[in-house]
Amino acid sequence: MEFTLGQLAQLLEGKVEGDETQKVSRLDKIQEGKPGGISFLSNEKYEPFIYQTEATAVIVSEGFRASKELKTNIIRVKDAYLGFTALLEAYAQFTKSALVGVEEPAYMDSSSTIGENEYRGAFSYIGKNCQIGQNVKIHPHAYIANNVKIGDNSIIHSGAKIHAETQIGTNCEIHSGAVIGADGFGFAPQADGTYKSIPQIGNVIIEDNVSIGANTTVDCATMGSTIIKKGAKIDNQVQIAHNVIIGENTVIAAQSGISGSTEIGKNCVIAGKAGIVGHIKIADNTTIGANTGISKSIKKSGETLFGYMGMDLKQFLKSYSIFKNLEDLEKRLKELEKKP
Repeated sequence: MEFTLGQLAQLLEGKVEGDETQKVSRLDKIQEGKPGGISFLSNEKYEPFIYQTEATAVIVSEGFRASKELKTNIIRVKDAYLGFTALLEAYAQFTKSALVGVEEPAYMDSSSTIGENEYRGAFSYIGKNCQIGQNVKIHPHAYIANNVKIGDNSIIHSGAKIHAETQIGTNCEIHSGAVIGADGFGFAPQADGTYKSIPQIGNVIIEDNVSIGANTTVDCATMGSTIIKKGAKIDNQVQIAHNVIIGENTVIAAQSGISGSTEIGKNCVIAGKAGIVGHIKIADNTTIGANTGISKSIKKSGETLFGYMGMDLKQFLKSYSIFKNLEDLEKRLKELEKKP
């Protein structure tokens, strides 16, 4: 992929300051830029690199004013970070659309259908009665079981496992190693101390524009559906248990775990290693800090929670300021007790 700076400026609705006929074919970090690469400057602490970089061009914001002579061309746009993001999106879209065709060996049952501009990588498997849309990319070693539906423009990466009856919307991305629709953790204790497995007969529904990270697991429902609503973004190594509902545009960071039948509202932010018990509800716009444990429903929208038991952030910080001084407070208390 090679473009002139003039073409990129047109794409980004910007203006070239330099030679717009020069070409770039690579995206570089500004501190590692080499000829043929393009980078961006949005954080002022990286400004020294723009005077040193060998990149052919650097995307800068409208307000940038060079304090030294520049050796590189610049493309001036309204917002450098958003401009470079748009360039990344265009590059990713170009790369994805270039994947078309069926590699061998790849298997799809004759009862299944797939739309135009498909890509099926080697050793991919598609079971019976699947309905797969247009421009869907199924990478090598991906497994898609029976009766699965996948919407247009979705991507199933290498090694992902999509179990039976799963429904995936349009413009979704399921990353490598993710397991969608495996059995939920359902076991009934018996009188003799053993556990009896409870059949998990539900499914998983993933709505449009959802991203599921690598090695994340989304369990099927015991009955009904585990639901990931549109726009949700889920990081790597997240556990979502049976019958959980994740609200629209909620983001969940790595190593978090959500127990069965819990409902997470829309536009929530759940940081890494957070743990949430089952059968509770989290209100819309809730922020849950890293390593926070949530043991009861959050009813008020917009709260920020932090700490082992999920306290309000301001309350937690006040309590922590006391906790870290407990040793000194104990000494002062003992001294007071000694006084007559």
